[in-house]
Amino acid sequence: MSSDAQPSEPLLARLAPPLFVVIWATGFIVARLVAPYAEPLTFLLARYLLALLVLGIVVAVARAPWPRTGREWRNGLVAGILLHGFYLGGVFWSVKKGLPAGIMALIAGLQPLATAILSRPLLGERVSPRRWAGIAVGFLGAALVILPKLGDAQMPPAALAAGIFAMASITCGTIWQKRTAGEADLRVNAAIQYMGAALVTVPMVLLTEEGRMEPALPLLAGLAWAVLGLSIGAIGLLLYLIRRGAVVGVAALLYLVPPVAALMAYALFGETLNPVQVVGMAFAALGVAVASGGQTRGSPGGPR
Repeated sequence: MSSDAQPSEPLLARLAPPLFVVIWATGFIVARLVAPYAEPLTFLLARYLLALLVLGIVVAVARAPWPRTGREWRNGLVAGILLHGFYLGGVFWSVKKGLPAGIMALIAGLQPLATAILSRPLLGERVSPRRWAGIAVGFLGAALVILPKLGDAQMPPAALAAGIFAMASITCGTIWQKRTAGEADLRVNAAIQYMGAALVTVPMVLLTEEGRMEPALPLLAGLAWAVLGLSIGAIGLLLYLIRRGAVVGVAALLYLVPPVAALMAYALFGETLNPVQVVGMAFAALGVAVASGGQTRGSPGGPR
């Protein structure tokens, strides 16, 4: 890294976690905004292809080198399949098949726990008691935020299985990214990831949907933000955070997503917030603060 880039890195390191949480939470708003105008997997495929186009232009302008070995291409494609194709595809498919969004969010909330369990054998990261405590408190907080929205929720077995599969996919994708992409150019790596995501989404669209997308203003606005804000901005921050630190601490940030998304829905759509949810927000924030307070040891490559 050149010396003129070094002073900006501490600022980015401080801003990256809250920016990631806020931008990631907008994904729920986008999903609600575009739902009447597009089939979910068709929308995701358009998002992947447009993100790939934008990143391809960025890589070309920057003259960043593409991988020279098949192994590097494989690593990026697998990360994209897991982090985007299987995760987002599984989430959207499960909700489409009748799994309430609150249940899906609760299942996704198990990711930090799954990451903590797998990080020691797969990455050599030791999870401290403090971080375990933060994970537990954060999950409790996220559950309290989601709980009032569940009601008499029905859980179709196939949709529930798809939701669990999606959670497992992003967990494995996060660990895979940490293991394999330590020195990869993040712009190139992200572009290859969207290639992988598109490859697995195309057959799902062909098998389950008709490719419906209505050119309405809410859809176009949602798609633009999904590409630039989520696929470029949020994913870029996620890859940066994974490279810098322990995956368990990064995963714990996701506990803040339900509270932030609930606040956005309250401001934009007039959704109610009851006292239980407010208490849950406080617990989620406390859990993330505790889980992020100590670094794990033994992480290959360490913070960069």
